[in-house]
Amino acid sequence: MTTPESAAGRRPAAVGLACVGGIAGCGLGLSALYAATGVGVPCPFFLATGWACPFCGTTRMGAALLQGDLAAAFAHNPVALVAVVVLGVLTLLWVLELLGGPAVRPPASLRRALRRVPPRQWLLSTLLVGVADVLLRRFL
Repeated sequence: MTTPESAAGRRPAAVGLACVGGIAGCGLGLSALYAATGVGVPCPFFLATGWACPFCGTTRMGAALLQGDLAAAFAHNPVALVAVVVLGVLTLLWVLELLGGPAVRPPASLRRALRRVPPRQWLLSTLLVGVADVLLRRFL
């Protein structure tokens, strides 16, 4: 029997949670493969330039987290570790909301301020963080 609810008709939170779950599952799988075999995915940016990209070390970071070594995880990719922690907390809040719990939202003044930031500025900020990460990892 088919249900009237289709993938397009799902609540945005459920669809977003499915996407986050898929990405987390792929990351977990790659990290587990690396932890068990030492086989990882080569980075094309590193192969071309010899410089670590913002994602370099993320598989090793995940493998270290699977082994419970937080210090090694931080050493492999600190920016990605902070991002994983933040996204983990947001995902947990998302799941609680989907299960009928309270919707946790930032204060209204912060939401208004964040909505005023144009998408181009968000993209530029993300790119600047990525470039800073590459340069700091290269020269420090």
